[in-house]
Amino acid sequence: MQFRLLEGRQSLEDVAHAAYRAFANGRNGTIALAGCWAHVRRKFHEAMEQSSKTTAWLLRLIQHLYRVEARLREHKAGPALRAAVRASESRPLVQRLERALVKLKASGRHLPQSLLGTAIDYALGQWPTLKVYLTDGWVEIDNNLVENAIRPTAIGKKNWLFVGEAEAGERSAIIYTLIESCRRRGLDPYAYLRDVLTRLPMMTNQQVHEVTPANWAKTLLPQKASA
Repeated sequence: MQFRLLEGRQSLEDVAHAAYRAFANGRNGTIALAGCWAHVRRKFHEAMEQSSKTTAWLLRLIQHLYRVEARLREHKAGPALRAAVRASESRPLVQRLERALVKLKASGRHLPQSLLGTAIDYALGQWPTLKVYLTDGWVEIDNNLVENAIRPTAIGKKNWLFVGEAEAGERSAIIYTLIESCRRRGLDPYAYLRDVLTRLPMMTNQQVHEVTPANWAKTLLPQKASA
């Protein structure tokens, strides 16, 4: 599951878990949940042995969605172009998938406890969130980038279960988001944090947007050009 901050251009992503829906609900509509197609694809892949023909067809449709994303990445498309291409190419595929899943569930041929039945229920249960990426070019089709980024912490999480008070988890998530945003832009996270934390005490709330990783990187361009 991805968290989309509606009043900014940052996203915080994680798996589809009830706690995150509660987190979003407690933020007065400022956060929209965006589903992860990789989790949907994984559940259908697990159902291949039981219903190979039907599942393979569903997986091919999902594969087409990923091919659209691969082409957008290849051309380094921005948010506006990604939203436009998804609207024209991906949306019809998503609509076709939805019709197929609703029909499969209504047929009663696949028990809810079966692997395919579980995959269908999971996908339909997440469907409103799975469509979010179609209209928001800032949102990824899945949360694989974030899962890869936090894997070192996930591997060692049992070693540091107690990281402070209850709010420590939210603060850690914010720090992770900043650091990974720096890494994705080729920035030195230490240099970024040292500069920003030095300047923050003298800044107003209206100026904070100037030191997001994306905007901070823009201040480096004139320096590189004159070097």
